[in-house]
Amino acid sequence: MVGSQDTHLKMELKKLIVETCRKKVAPETISDDAVILGSDSALGLDSLDVLELSVALKTRFGVRIVDSKDALRVMKSINALADAVQPE
Repeated sequence: MVGSQDTHLKMELKKLIVETCRKKVAPETISDDAVILGSDSALGLDSLDVLELSVALKTRFGVRIVDSKDALRVMKSINALADAVQPE
């Protein structure tokens, strides 16, 4: 997986999450492998955040999230998200 090796892409994704989901955290403080979904996660993204982020990912990267299982897999962490955006 190429995406998780691309530090520029991961920072771009962190900024996209912070802006899209209106989180008051500095993007550079988000760990690449921390869980980002759920109330006890690093960002505490909820279902509305997932929906908004799905639209942003489709618009920016052409990545389509088809259902909640796909969202849980793709949005597990910044590394997983980067691999989904740039798989090879």
